[in-house]
Amino acid sequence: MPKVEHQGRARAVKTVRVTLAIALCIIYLIPVLWMLSTAFKPREAIVAVPPKITFNPTMEGFVSLFTKRSTLTRMQMEQYQQRTDLSWWDKVALERGLAIIGPSQYVDRVKNSLIIAGISTIAAVTLGLLSAYAFSRFRVRAQADWLFFILSTRMLPPVVVTIPIFLMYRQLGLFDTHIGLILLYTAFNLSLSVWLLKGFVDEIPREYEEAALVDGYSRWQAFRKIVLPQSVTGIAATAVFSLIFAWNEYAFALMLTSDRARTAPPSIPSVVGTAGREWAATAAGSLLFLIPVVIVAFAVRKYLLRGITFGAIRQ
Repeated sequence: MPKVEHQGRARAVKTVRVTLAIALCIIYLIPVLWMLSTAFKPREAIVAVPPKITFNPTMEGFVSLFTKRSTLTRMQMEQYQQRTDLSWWDKVALERGLAIIGPSQYVDRVKNSLIIAGISTIAAVTLGLLSAYAFSRFRVRAQADWLFFILSTRMLPPVVVTIPIFLMYRQLGLFDTHIGLILLYTAFNLSLSVWLLKGFVDEIPREYEEAALVDGYSRWQAFRKIVLPQSVTGIAATAVFSLIFAWNEYAFALMLTSDRARTAPPSIPSVVGTAGREWAATAAGSLLFLIPVVIVAFAVRKYLLRGITFGAIRQ
């Protein structure tokens, strides 16, 4: 009888935990679901008070996001309506009295984000792994001080140094360049990279490398064939955290770029149409911009979990 009661109590506790987990997930997903619905809402439903939950979905927001449009006169409207070669996006724009005159810069902005975030993540993880290995395997004078100094760079709010960096970049010719943002994002991600990867490298027994060195391996060969394969978990977790920062960063991308190297985060909120702010286009751009990070995070979710919980349990 006590065993049955214990099993029933355990089942009840599990049910409560699952219910709370589902409720928390729903609460956390409300902004995302609202953004998803806004991306497909017509303008009238977006600005309606009170907010409308039910509406007829439209691709208006996505058309506004990917195209540039101009207002049509009544005569031009009649001419457009008589044409039979209009695409579906032309028809969507025509419903609002607009004509598509070319593509927007959204795709170019996303390409800039991919280039800058991707290269800076690779650079931060590579430099972080080499630094972590040096701190873990060699005696470095004032090692604790150096590690604290590296960590302290992460404590500084990025917006505090935006103006000095802006003035410096103008002098060096790095303003509105890909390399400028890549260097900056790499520098800010390096502290996180070094500290995370040092913990993973410390877990790898030194005896493996010492045995390899005795067998004739060089230090670089021992690092490449022993340390590197066993650090994959830490590398993946660190890469995801670095990618998320570089992908979502707003302040530097806004202040240090103007056109050529501007990324998507500062450009998405600036979508303005003929009738003012295009909220549907902003929601559509944010939704599409969110998808790549979600895919990457889901693909390496087990490494992320290990990176977050690392050090919580020691044997």
